[in-house]
Amino acid sequence: MMTADLIIIGAGPGGYETAVRAAKAGVKTVIVEQGQAGGTCLNVGCIPTKCFCRNAQLLKDLKESDVLGLTDVSYKFDMAKVIERKNQVVANLVSGVDGLLKHPNITRVQGKARFVDPHHISVDGSESETDFEATNIIIATGSVTKFLPIPGKDLPKVLTSTEILDLTEVPERLTVIGGGVIGLEFASIFNAFGTKVTVLEYCKEILPNFDADISKRLKASLKNTGIEIVNNAAVNKIEDNGTCYTVGYELKGEQQGVDADIVLMAVGRAANTGSLNLDDVGIAYDRRGITVDENYQTNVPGVYAIGDINGICQLAHAASFQGRRALNHILGQPDQLRLDVIPAAVFTMPEAACVGLTSEQLKEKGIDFKAHKGFFRANGKALAMNETDGMVKILTAEDNTILGCHMFGPHAADLVQEVASLMTRDAKLDELENTVHAHPTLGEVVMQAAEN
Repeated sequence: MMTADLIIIGAGPGGYETAVRAAKAGVKTVIVEQGQAGGTCLNVGCIPTKCFCRNAQLLKDLKESDVLGLTDVSYKFDMAKVIERKNQVVANLVSGVDGLLKHPNITRVQGKARFVDPHHISVDGSESETDFEATNIIIATGSVTKFLPIPGKDLPKVLTSTEILDLTEVPERLTVIGGGVIGLEFASIFNAFGTKVTVLEYCKEILPNFDADISKRLKASLKNTGIEIVNNAAVNKIEDNGTCYTVGYELKGEQQGVDADIVLMAVGRAANTGSLNLDDVGIAYDRRGITVDENYQTNVPGVYAIGDINGICQLAHAASFQGRRALNHILGQPDQLRLDVIPAAVFTMPEAACVGLTSEQLKEKGIDFKAHKGFFRANGKALAMNETDGMVKILTAEDNTILGCHMFGPHAADLVQEVASLMTRDAKLDELENTVHAHPTLGEVVMQAAEN
């Protein structure tokens, strides 16, 4: 049995970044991963989908360009080239992570880990040592795709967000089950690729965790691009009709259906706890994931859980910073991390982003607030880009402390970071309003919202 100071199970963003930090701090670390370094995010999640988003944005810009005169001209689109570029980007980044993990204090192990006791794991499939022991263990095994338990879910052309990344041809019709982050990103991508896209969402609005003001406006914007969105749709079956699939759903008490060549199942992700043997070692978990405290330590001292596996926030950057907190706790080092301020983004066209509390959450908590809005249609840079659809909404307390920011529009994912930085130090709105913003930039929309 090999003994280490720290074992990390999972080499996604939370796992590998924590391993590198630990190694640099002199901690003898074992990191176990059954797949490629980088986890879901790098291999079949954030990065490859952003490659698709870039191609989609280029197509959209070309088709809308009056200068090139391509608005009504058909174009040749090579999906194989899109896949080739995506694979190259992923391979480059995986290689980079592999390089980071070549540290004298890091031992990499390929295989599937399971607990033998709270400080002892066994690895199936490992070619070298199979048993490892450490005082501290960090679980960072991420999440897996959820499936609706409906007839037809196992049909060959019902894909997850993993399989759809390797399509070699653009489908004529795509039905997306789920109007959350993953579903809407692929809806925007394939709409730009020329596919007829229908989104079926069970909730009354898309992006149910976003501020309703943003969700409603973004829905209208996406529908204007040609995406059909059906809310309050309870999908109950998928049938193979020989020439296509029919996705059946109930809407307002009536059974309806939509035909598709490809169906994307995008109804969320679940904590990947299945093979860890948690019950036998007494690690507490529920349907969301492993239960943790403010330092991401489980009920078993010395065992931590970061990222999607704890169900708190299913975002790659959340996993990375949770890993920082867990490692700091292990090392006995206090930190000033504000893990209650985590920005999120959706790479639709236009993008959406948020940080902090929504209007609905503030109302539920009984907190008085004010809303300040700015619009991209009045911004010179947005007009020059021909990207005028969008809004910034900043929420403040009665003393003008910033409580949240919600937006959709060009580069919203980048713009929200300014507000997140201010919220991290409990800034008031006048600090944003009094900060000089370069002209002409999209950031002026954020300043305009602060002034209103």
